[in-house]
Amino acid sequence: MSDDGQPAQDPLIDESQAEQRRSAAARLFDVRRVIGGLFVAYGIIVTLIGIFDSAAEIDKAQGVRINLWAGLVMLVFGLLMLFWQWRRPAEPPAPNEQQPGA
Repeated sequence: MSDDGQPAQDPLIDESQAEQRRSAAARLFDVRRVIGGLFVAYGIIVTLIGIFDSAAEIDKAQGVRINLWAGLVMLVFGLLMLFWQWRRPAEPPAPNEQQPGA
């Protein structure tokens, strides 16, 4: 029994914690989350601009509320990306294991 002041290390707990860290990192840096978040944010902004367009801006676009439609499309696309990321989360990368003969 060693009494060097270090707590006993359980390899199963260490492996579990490492797996949780890899899983959290994979979800955090999932490109679908970044793209979805940006499109939702820009979609909200452009939609609000489209709602408050002046008559001159609508006439310039030949009677179409282009900002409103573009904002709604961006908003839907961003929400679809976030929904996709929620339904099929990213798989954590496999742990780095030594290959035999390496």
